[in-house]
Amino acid sequence: MSLTLSAIVEQLGGRLSGSPDLSIEGLAPLQSAQPHQISFLSNPKYQYQLADSAAGCVILAPAFEFAARPGCAVIVTDDPYLYFARLTRLWKQSLGPQPGPRIHPSAVIDPQAVVADDAVIGPLCVLERGVRVGAGTVLKSRVTLSQGCVVGARCILHSGVVVGADGFGFALHQGQWEKIEQLGAVRIGDDVEIGANTCIDRGALEDTVIENGVKLDNLIQIGHNVHIGAHTAMAGCVGVAGSARIGAHCTVGGGAVVLGHLTLADHVHISAASVVTRSISQPGNYTGMFPLDTNANWEKNAASLKQLSRLRERIKALEADIQNNQDNQP
Repeated sequence: MSLTLSAIVEQLGGRLSGSPDLSIEGLAPLQSAQPHQISFLSNPKYQYQLADSAAGCVILAPAFEFAARPGCAVIVTDDPYLYFARLTRLWKQSLGPQPGPRIHPSAVIDPQAVVADDAVIGPLCVLERGVRVGAGTVLKSRVTLSQGCVVGARCILHSGVVVGADGFGFALHQGQWEKIEQLGAVRIGDDVEIGANTCIDRGALEDTVIENGVKLDNLIQIGHNVHIGAHTAMAGCVGVAGSARIGAHCTVGGGAVVLGHLTLADHVHISAASVVTRSISQPGNYTGMFPLDTNANWEKNAASLKQLSRLRERIKALEADIQNNQDNQP
């Protein structure tokens, strides 16, 4: 398939400098794009690739308009990355609907589940009793929606997602664990995307809640009774323990962990591999990790860290002695 530059600009806007009739046959990175492909520049540190790129057209900001190779068409826009994102969606829409049934014959759907007329249910999906799936939502292969869970409109759940498994709830009695039945469900809002093999546990009493516009990457674990605010995004392998409340417009980097029963305010950003051990009440960027080092140095530093509490007490005692000496001076 192909789109002309004039068709792209007509749909997405921007200011075109170059031939409107140039036919674009694909999207590609700057360093590998060919004359009938379109690319973009959003990060200034990659500007050095611009002059040597063979791309037929580049999407860029006004500041870089004249840095492109002579003869290369450009689409000038204030936010090239956003323009590129919208172009990917336009490109996929232009491919037309994918062939195949709207509900795959291998899907298992309980008669009491409610599925919107235009929702798409992929191979080997399981929808249990009382499940509701909203308009325009797509469930890829092997998605499981357990009893009573709700998924809103225009969501995408990728392969292997499990929504509504039992939360990790047990009571210890005489050295043995007794199960606490998980009586809540999971409520997922509109425009949510959930990556492959991510698991969202049902609540113990109240529901686990994923608000509108949340984006979850692959292999994420969301514990029971967690509440994630609107338009928050989490990268792969994040773990959120039970009853944590995460605000709106937050980001959590890959491999980070949020401990249970904590609260994160809106607009909190957690760095990759951090461990959040306390609630955060103010917006901002937060990091909690030990810097990478050689194993030998790490072991030395770890040994020192184990002595910090004792050293702290010694310092406090020395400070008290100094203060006493100063107080007793004539």
